[in-house]
Order: sequence, then C-alpha cells, then structure tokens
Amino acid sequence: MNPTDAMNPIEPPHASPPGPRSTDAAPMENLTFDELHIGRSAQMSRTLTLADIQAFAAVSGDFNPAHLDEAYARASAFHGLIAHGMWEGALVSSVLGTVFPGPGTIYLDQSLHFSRPVRVGDTLTIRLTVTERDEEKKRVTLDCTATNQRGEVTLTGSARVLAPTQKIVRPRPNLPRLTLVDPQARLAAWMDGLAQGSAPLRCAVVHAVDAPSLQGAALAAQRGLIEPVFIGPRERMEAAAREADVDLSPWAVEDVPHSHAAAARAAQAAAAQEVRLLMKGSLHTDELMHAVLAEPVLRTGRRMSHVFRFDIPTYAKPLLVTDAAIHVQPTLDDKVDIVANAVTVAQVLGVERPKVAILAAVETVAAHMPSTLDAAALCKMADRGQIRGALLDGPLAFDNAVSPEAVRIKGIASPVAGDADVLLVPDLEAGNMLAKQLEYFAGAAGCGVVVGARVPIALTSRADSATTRAASAALAVLLARARVA
Repeated sequence: MNPTDAMNPIEPPHASPPGPRSTDAAPMENLTFDELHIGRSAQMSRTLTLADIQAFAAVSGDFNPAHLDEAYARASAFHGLIAHGMWEGALVSSVLGTVFPGPGTIYLDQSLHFSRPVRVGDTLTIRLTVTERDEEKKRVTLDCTATNQRGEVTLTGSARVLAPTQKIVRPRPNLPRLTLVDPQARLAAWMDGLAQGSAPLRCAVVHAVDAPSLQGAALAAQRGLIEPVFIGPRERMEAAAREADVDLSPWAVEDVPHSHAAAARAAQAAAAQEVRLLMKGSLHTDELMHAVLAEPVLRTGRRMSHVFRFDIPTYAKPLLVTDAAIHVQPTLDDKVDIVANAVTVAQVLGVERPKVAILAAVETVAAHMPSTLDAAALCKMADRGQIRGALLDGPLAFDNAVSPEAVRIKGIASPVAGDADVLLVPDLEAGNMLAKQLEYFAGAAGCGVVVGARVPIALTSRADSATTRAASAALAVLLARARVA
C-alpha cells in the first residue's frame, strides 16, 4: 500500500469518523465481531499505476493483452490499457485482511460485479459496509463498492467472512521492496506526454539503413513527435524497411550514395532550417559530428556534448549523465561547456536550478588525481559566476552523489550530495561504463541527445531498441521546441 493511501474505519453517519490510520509504521489492529455492528464501514483509496498492472500480471500469470499490450489495447473496445478486474478484488481483500475486520479474519466467499474499466491514473475508493451479522457462527456479510475519482461506480458486490472474536494487534511485516523494471514502457509513457498537444517537428534521419534505426524513427513519427525525412541510399533503406516491416511511403526519402553524403546533406538541411533536429541512424558518430561542424551556421559559442537522460527504478527522479559519447578526455574548458549544456537540458526538463555532482573516485581534492582538481576548479568557477543556473559540488564519488545514506555516513555537508540531478563524469570511458551499468544492472531507461549546435541531435547506440531511439528523438524534440541546442 502506498503511504498516501487511506484506510479509515468509519462509524455510521451519526458518528464522527476517526482520522486516517498509517499504512506504514502503525501496527495492524482488528475489529472483533462484537464491534462490527450493521452499518459500520471502512474505506481505502488507491491510485492505479502501470507498475500495479504489471505486478498483478507477474504474480497471477494473467497476461491478457488488454492489460499489457498497449497497441492491442488501443485498438480494443477500451481504447487503452485497463486493470485486471481482480486487482480491484485484491483491494477488497486488503481492507478485509488488514483493517476491517483485520487480522484474524477468514474469507468465506465473495461476489463481484465489474461495471466500468479502471485505467492507469484512476484513483479508486473501496468501501465496505456491514449488512448482516450471524451471532451464532460469528459471520459477517459486507457490501463492497468501488468508485473512481469522478464518482463513477466501477465495482459492486458482497463478501462474507468469519470475523475474529479476540482483539489482535500485530506489527506490519517488513516485506522486500517490489521493484518492477520496464524501461520500454516507462519511456513510452514519457513520450506520450511530450506528444500531447504539439505538432511533430521535421527531423532528418541520417543513414537509416538498418531495422532499429528505421523502427525508432517510425515509432517517433507514429507517436506524433517527428515528421521524418530519411536521408541515405534509397535502395539500402528500402531493403531495411522491408526487413523491419516499416512503410516508408508516408515520409520523404532523399537518396544519397553513402553515409558521408547523408551526414553532409542532413547538416545542410539543418543549416537551411529545412529540419529542426537530426537523428543518427547507422553511421559513426564522428561522421555526423564532423558534418555538423562543417556547417558554420550550426556552430554556437559552446562545444557540443552528449547528455543521457535516465529513469532509474531506485532513484527518485530522472538523472542526467554527461559526457559519455563525444569528449574522450575533456579539458577543464571542455567541462565548462559540458556542464552548461547539461544544465540547459535539465532546465528544459523542468529542473529550475539543477544540482550537478562532479564525479571522481574520491570526495576530496588530490593533486595526483586530475579529475578532483577539475572538480574543485569548476566549483570555484560556479562561485564566481562563470557557470550559472546550477548548484555544483565536487569532487564527489558516485555513492556520495546519489545516496543520502552515504552522505550521512561520510559526514558530507553539501546541497548537491545525495540528490544530484546531473552527473558530470571525468572522461568518456567512465561515462560510457556508468551509462551501460545503469542500463544493464540497474534497469535504467535511457535516451540521449547531443547539444551545443544550433539543432539538437538524437544520438543512440547500435544496441538501442526502437523505443530508446524514439525516446532520444523525443528528448531532441523537447529541446528543439525550446529553441535550445
């Protein structure tokens, strides 16, 4: 049960209901049969999340596509994912077993009628009311209803239980934390939010001659994020499209002979404002970056750098990691621009004053570790106004940057430590390894973009899925809308 959920035993209308009971620390205390007079009620509120649906499917084995397959569900009569009906039934069981009557209750039978679908974001209020009492057998019948946040009834029914006859007070069990990791679903939900209410932006998709590149661009287009212009060898792109089951006919295709020509043409299109962003296909990053640099109008006063955006199941907010793709061994001057670019991305994502943790192996300045010297210099530059719009601290080891407990143990006083929005890595090797570890070991959902040119560039890895590629395009779209690159 979420900490914000409410479980309230309620007396009949003439009595004042007691306040909410804590669902975290407070022990479970039951109501005995003698306390369960007719008309007495209890209720609980719970907001359905996608993780709830996935967890119920994993535990029950019910993989009905109406609950899990977004494309199928959108085409169904429900026009979107819905909760399992018995998820609502489980909420009824939760009230019976923990509060009303609570510990010692024996479930005897249950009848339920599902009158309306429940969707992600709906808040249900489950209400149980005593309607019958069997003095001899100590059995209680309860009316069961569920209503959503609009007051619409989603469930009705009745439950019959053997009520406890003795008072029981038990601590709440300390269960393992259930963490469901579905990076693709998380990125898909984020993209849906970006697409709402905005027109797609024209995007040059550069040398998309493999299935993942085409599928990623097509997915971004289908979600209303981009209007792709595919630039590359037509025959190779069409062959890859057939393999990937992607129909290119709705979009423009520009035929050029090879990847160098595709990169050059895409950069020219961006310089001429024919497109608002670029999306890397199946070519080396260096090819695309050199083509962009060759167009003077695309240059800005900053160096270009790459920013990853990660959703991590064990971290409370999105985390940016930079630079893990462009600068192999960045100088102090490079890092000034890398920080500025990441701060811009964070602000576009809604973080007004991002907290930037400058990573090193230790949290103290050491003359024999250049990354710690750079960190100290960057912090002093921020103090003097040479870097604006963010809070900087470093050097910080990774644990000190993201773990409040590590900060407490080590006695670090910092407004950034333990709560970073941005991680500045010392070099590309460290950044690349950190990004891959977050993705493959921590279940992070990531996407990436290059900033510092006049147009943002969605930059992906060859191993990235179509959804990750589309999410990188979404991040670039967000920056292009803000006219930031």
